[in-house]
Amino acid sequence: MRPRFGRPDLTAGMSCAQARESARRVLAEQGAPAALTDDVLTVVSELVSNAVRHAGGVTGFHVTVRPGQVVIEVSDSSALLPHLRPPSPHTPGGFGWRVVKTLAPSTFVRFNRSGKTITATIPAS
Repeated sequence: MRPRFGRPDLTAGMSCAQARESARRVLAEQGAPAALTDDVLTVVSELVSNAVRHAGGVTGFHVTVRPGQVVIEVSDSSALLPHLRPPSPHTPGGFGWRVVKTLAPSTFVRFNRSGKTITATIPAS
């Protein structure tokens, strides 16, 4: 894949479907393999849905393809850290952060005056 240094696209009020479509376009332009595309779309879905559900919505979204990796950045206006919830058969959900950390082990959170940005890096091996 050739390096692609980002695509900001829509941000405020972005839905999961819009974020996935934006990421899919970036990956298709770079000829990303199907397995990598699936992993990226899964991480995008989890991060964006969590921003919508728990943090008032997406305030920034960026996908960057670099040699050997894809970097996904999702910003929101909350200062709360994502966290792992113990699995429970009585409570739906709670597995998204675990999925993100599994597919993108070098995920980190950066705080700023307006909230936070979660950066998830997926190896393109």
